Amino acid sequence: MASAAEQLAASINFSAIGKAEELKKRIWFTLGALVIYRAGTYIPLPGIDPAAFEANFTRQSQGVLELFNMFAGGAVQRMAIFALNIMPYISASIIIQLLTSVFPSLETLKKEGEQGRKVLNQYTRYLTVFLAIFQAYGIAIGLEGQGGTVAEPGWFFRISTVLTLTGGTMFLMWLGEQITSRGIGNGSSLIIFAGIVAAFPSAIVNTLELGRQGAISGGLIFVVAVMSLLVIAFIVFMERAQRRLLITYPKRQVGNRVYEGQTSFLPLKLNTSGVIPPIFASSLLLLPTTVANFAQSSGTGGFLGLITTYLGHGRPLYMLMYIALIVFFSFFYTAIVFNPTETADNLRKHGGFLPGIRPGERTAQFIDTVLMRITVIGAAYLSIICILPEMLISYAALPFYFGGTSLLIVVSVTMDTVAQIHGHLQAQQYEGLVKKAKLRGRKK
Repeated sequence: MASAAEQLAASINFSAIGKAEELKKRIWFTLGALVIYRAGTYIPLPGIDPAAFEANFTRQSQGVLELFNMFAGGAVQRMAIFALNIMPYISASIIIQLLTSVFPSLETLKKEGEQGRKVLNQYTRYLTVFLAIFQAYGIAIGLEGQGGTVAEPGWFFRISTVLTLTGGTMFLMWLGEQITSRGIGNGSSLIIFAGIVAAFPSAIVNTLELGRQGAISGGLIFVVAVMSLLVIAFIVFMERAQRRLLITYPKRQVGNRVYEGQTSFLPLKLNTSGVIPPIFASSLLLLPTTVANFAQSSGTGGFLGLITTYLGHGRPLYMLMYIALIVFFSFFYTAIVFNPTETADNLRKHGGFLPGIRPGERTAQFIDTVLMRITVIGAAYLSIICILPEMLISYAALPFYFGGTSLLIVVSVTMDTVAQIHGHLQAQQYEGLVKKAKLRGRKK
């Protein structure tokens, strides 16, 4: 089966792009929205000294701040109005998704279709505001604790910081929704994608500069470049990999007509959990390092200073815990987003069954067994993708932007966007065929 990129390459041509007016408008709208987002990452918060903050950030960036700065496209390092980025909205979406499996009322809303989805989206927005206010207030207190960063500490600065950062997050949430409805691709994912990709040129330039200075050999740079291409190809292959379960629908009679039995497939992705496990694992592991860095900068490090030694990038303990957390979150999040019992019930309602498996509970057990087995492969794949860059960062002193999490997000978002572009081109071709058929009918 050809991938979305292969199908797009087979059907795309300049004449098709020129005729797809709707697609061009969507692409230009998406690009314009991302330009606005990137411009906002350079507007600093009012009342702070950007140079003083960047100096403090450089000393304390070996932790979760570095991860958030990567997702925000450098906005955290510049303490811009978009420093929180869209992460509170992503966190709120994940929390609401987890709560739907705990509270029956939310689960009922989830099953109510479009109307229930609108209510859940509204709950997500309310939770986003709460998380953004909480995080923004914490940032304001942290900025006041850094000597020389805030010109006039006090409640006025705290309130203005909370309003500015929360407003920036809500604007990005709205912008992401506009991209999803009027542009191409998933808006929230594209905003994170743009932030990560924006850091790639400087990371490549820094790597080449290290090679010119002799800090890194030219052979190592070549090996890293080839390995990056191989890792990207591996990610594409694994993200498209599926375990297909054969589903059979028996013969059925509607009135006087008898319909033959049909077969279809239930696709189960090897990596059902997506990029959530690496993000959660990185956040949990880097949080103690961040606390230790702040404690050391204030002269109260003590025992926390040992954390930076044993839980730093590339350390054996860090890698072992990283793998363990990725595996845990892979199984945990897969169990949340995919319900074998619900899938088996839906198959039974529509008259479908797995050959050789009794419908109902036995089908649910079989699907759950298959899902657990392929999740082992998916967790191993995520661990390999995330650990290889960590080893390079540790032993070759390469920039952090070559991390596995960033590559996973970039490749996944690219594949999704390409698939949507292909869908719009196909719709354009179908519309052209329908118009030609109508014209021929009129001539006759």
